[in-house]
Amino acid sequence: MTVAVRSFAKINLGLYIGAARADGFHDLRTVYQTIALHDVIRVSVGRGSGIEILCKNKDPRVPLDSSNTCYRMAELVLDELGAKGRVSVEIEKRLPVQGGLGAASSNAVATMVALELALPKTRARKKKLSEPARLRIAAEVGSDLPLFLVGGTALGVGRGEEVYPLADLPSLPMVVVMPEVGVSTPQAFADWDALMGSGAELRSAGQPGAAVPTRIWTGGDARRSIGNDELTRPGASDRLFEVGRALSAWLSGSPNTGAPAKGGSRAGNLLLDLVRTGIENDFERVVFPQYPELRDIKGALERAGSRYASLSGSGSTLYGLFQSRADAAKAASRLRKQGLKAVATRTLTRRQYWKKSLVASR
Repeated sequence: MTVAVRSFAKINLGLYIGAARADGFHDLRTVYQTIALHDVIRVSVGRGSGIEILCKNKDPRVPLDSSNTCYRMAELVLDELGAKGRVSVEIEKRLPVQGGLGAASSNAVATMVALELALPKTRARKKKLSEPARLRIAAEVGSDLPLFLVGGTALGVGRGEEVYPLADLPSLPMVVVMPEVGVSTPQAFADWDALMGSGAELRSAGQPGAAVPTRIWTGGDARRSIGNDELTRPGASDRLFEVGRALSAWLSGSPNTGAPAKGGSRAGNLLLDLVRTGIENDFERVVFPQYPELRDIKGALERAGSRYASLSGSGSTLYGLFQSRADAAKAASRLRKQGLKAVATRTLTRRQYWKKSLVASR
């Protein structure tokens, strides 16, 4: 049986880096948002044993051995379910490698979803993965994998693996620019540590005096309410405390963050609020000096009419959010004429994310 699943990308709406932890990771604060750009993962299970990774596009940057996140995911799922068989995972690559869109992580979660559907249903194997098992396995493979088991708009804390569903932002038009250059996330973290070790001054997150709601707006489908005390558990820096308040102020729609109280669409108000709250991506401080062309692309997005532009993750992909689909399409066309690989797309709500996930099963 072969199952094909869309492996959607994500962007980061703000990303703040805390101090390095004892385990070598960093505490983070970010808002993840899934978007419509995607790879396609096809999983088939046959007789025999072993795991095979294929890349339909033959992209040399995609590992075909056990270092591929899809391989590790397939291994863990088989072990958890006590299942056997020869698993073939084919990756149709459309998203950039080392692009900051979470492609490898999304591919792994898509492999989990597809493999569970592709495994033959027998009397010996009727059980499915429990939700806790899915999240545990995902976090074991990588920090931002759990996001792709949630979809839509989600808060990421810890090293990014603690994911909490937020009330979905409406689907927003956007333009994604995918440069040819790839940025190494480990190197970007190392550069950040070096910058902080040099005594560089940190900018505060958000506007001074912004209102501080007592909780993050989580919506009816959230697993639990997230208060500022959880955003600032022992060990978190004072800076991340301020970040938690800035994100909370934006997502709760606080009237003191600068968004108009009346008039305009919800999406338009959220965009204005996002800009005025001042949410940023810390990686820009270390990636832009290393890759000045990425800073130039952000500027090009802003000149093309983006209401909010940012690096996604550690890059190299950048995105801009727009007021309308027509504005996004016009901007993408303008950027392509400048020689950039730009595509107009949109963000995906949680419902859209899961509705569009399955491509085919045969």
